[in-house]
Amino acid sequence: MFEILFLGTSASAPSAKRGLSAQIVSHNEYRFLVDCGEGTQRQILQSGIGFKRLTRILLTHGHLDHILGLGGLLSTFLRWEAIEELEIYGGRQTLDRVHDLLYGVVLRGNQPPMPLRLTEIKPGKFFETEDFSVTAFPVTHRGPDCLGYAFEGKARRPFLSEKADALGVPFGPERSKLVAGEAITLADGKRVSPDDVLGPFERGAKLVVVGDAGRTDDILETCRGADALVIESTYLDEEADMAKQFSHLTARMGAELAIKAGVKKLILTHLSRRYREKDVLAQAQAIFPNVSVARDFDVFQVKR
Repeated sequence: MFEILFLGTSASAPSAKRGLSAQIVSHNEYRFLVDCGEGTQRQILQSGIGFKRLTRILLTHGHLDHILGLGGLLSTFLRWEAIEELEIYGGRQTLDRVHDLLYGVVLRGNQPPMPLRLTEIKPGKFFETEDFSVTAFPVTHRGPDCLGYAFEGKARRPFLSEKADALGVPFGPERSKLVAGEAITLADGKRVSPDDVLGPFERGAKLVVVGDAGRTDDILETCRGADALVIESTYLDEEADMAKQFSHLTARMGAELAIKAGVKKLILTHLSRRYREKDVLAQAQAIFPNVSVARDFDVFQVKR
């Protein structure tokens, strides 16, 4: 299961109720901050989630409304907060801009208060643990190196407790060994293999997060079958020409993508201040019913 906390849901400039782009994706002890718009550190504090374990930042692209909060965040780490390390992932041009901000404006010849790594990534899997992975994929927006991120749980074979009970498998390390793929021998000499108590493989949860985007046909396959798709909705359909001019999406375009990709849940974010939330929701729901418009501090759980 993944959990996503929205810290900023406004497009380009903050509004009275919406901060700039930032979300935290969590999975067990892992946390990923996706984008860091201006004011993100305040949103982190207000959310109550704090800075602990917030050691990985994934950037979708280098526009200021998605990275400017990094300066304030590092400044806070210099003075008040302490984390063990900080790794910032993104495309080459995005990281060049981040380097100028952090080293040229914030640090100005000083050393960061923790090991700080700017890690260039290309499309493909770049982070993996025993039970989930994170993959970057290309997104079309203004400029190069624009990325989206797919968080995917590993496929698992469910443990069938009723079968284990029937075979007399005791609770404890024996069951753990079977889950890990090891055969065991019971006290009466009976041998039990993993196939005796494990069901067929089931895929893990899939969460796809898209930052700014100007088209959807090139991300269709990546989004296919996602349990949740987070994507921008900067415009409504009546201003589709403006959306195309500035390489953004409308609520209708996001909903149409969700239909084509067989997405289970659609979450719209990056809203322009010119629209009412209910109008954005209505346009998308006319095409794809299971849609939400994210507000700052909303939390969604993403399960298979």
